[in-house]
Amino acid sequence: MGLVESLQRQAGWCAGLGSPMYAELLRRVVDDFEVGGVSAAVLAGYEGAGPGEAVGLRLLGGVHGLVLAGEVPELAGFYPSVGGVWDPVLGWEAFEQVLGARSGEVRALLTQPPQTNEVRRSAALYGGLLQLVREVPLPVRLFEMGASAGLNLRADQFRYVADGRAYGAVDSPVVIEDAWSGRVLEPVELRVAERIGADIAPVNPLSEEGARTLASYVWADMPERLARLRAAVEVARRVPADVRREDAVSFVRGLEVSPGHLTVLWHSIMWQYLTDDDRAAVDALVAELGERADASAPFARLRYEPGPEQGFLIEVETWPGGVRRVLGRIEGHGQGLVWELPSGVR
Repeated sequence: MGLVESLQRQAGWCAGLGSPMYAELLRRVVDDFEVGGVSAAVLAGYEGAGPGEAVGLRLLGGVHGLVLAGEVPELAGFYPSVGGVWDPVLGWEAFEQVLGARSGEVRALLTQPPQTNEVRRSAALYGGLLQLVREVPLPVRLFEMGASAGLNLRADQFRYVADGRAYGAVDSPVVIEDAWSGRVLEPVELRVAERIGADIAPVNPLSEEGARTLASYVWADMPERLARLRAAVEVARRVPADVRREDAVSFVRGLEVSPGHLTVLWHSIMWQYLTDDDRAAVDALVAELGERADASAPFARLRYEPGPEQGFLIEVETWPGGVRRVLGRIEGHGQGLVWELPSGVR
């Protein structure tokens, strides 16, 4: 699959996930690219890029960053994220003009992979931790691959509303309504002893530039996502987390289990960005770490990645024992989370 097919697929995802603006922009980019317009010059060299490289999101995020920085006022009037109103015709014309006038700058921004790590995904992490800690009531050492800015490492500091109940921090500025359905989760005391993440290009959410970078990868016509991100940045200001510049293989190689703690390795929608060799290496290292786990120092891998069919699965594998099971099903931005009833282990 080449760039055109990847952009078309991403346009469909944007439409399905509630961003008609980004769906329209990507379709216009495809049309312009195919006739050799300004998009062809900006995207030169990416013709063979597949969906995993997310070139469309890099392009839209780079331009959105210029909008948020106040550098392209001619386009800002069409971006809801800064108070504008999207217009499919006039908005595209302004977008096209920005690509032409700032092609070199936009091309440079294409080298930055999307770095949002949607905050709503924290519901999957938090709910998964509730289920793990109910089975193994120990303090949690939380480690995340592909952590971006580490906002979801603070999942226990957010508020979740589901099943007519509320979970998590009472006074959190991050409130996730309709967080999940399906199996009713019982509240348990969740103590997070460590919060450590790794990313090949981590973002500092406490800096003005870092916060703007994160916001730039939120789709511009989805104000609830943007508000949730900014609230999570406020949480990050008061709850420390260590996010290191490190690749996934090196990060997992450095992990150890710890007596008296439940060590949890978490990752969400990052597996596609690893090479086949790196995925195999991570799996092997996880298995080795599991072999070192015992009843006093248990280990779990909690993952939120694409399933074998459409949609995404939340799966957990626990050691000692290496038992793997599906906990729930979910959509890409954390919507539609349904916890499954306890079932047989596969």
